[in-house]
Amino acid sequence: MKMPNVWKWVPTLMVCCVVGMAGMASAKLPPPSEEAKAKAAEAKAKSDEAAKKDAESLGKAQDRVADRYKKQGKTVAANTKTADKKK
Repeated sequence: MKMPNVWKWVPTLMVCCVVGMAGMASAKLPPPSEEAKAKAAEAKAKSDEAAKKDAESLGKAQDRVADRYKKQGKTVAANTKTADKKK
């Protein structure tokens, strides 16, 4: 059984397509304009500020939880001591 001539070229065409796409993917982008740089710097400053606020609020929430845990731990310990004395 003979193969049609088209199927002989398929692997070669696939290799060429892959090499061509790799070349397009490695192309360099033009440098950003001054306006784009300024906008990126502003966005970075906003995100840094938001991250700082989030970190502060997380720290406050963790402190509240730790304080509540410490208070509950003292009451639990006091309750178990009085329960042990009653027995």
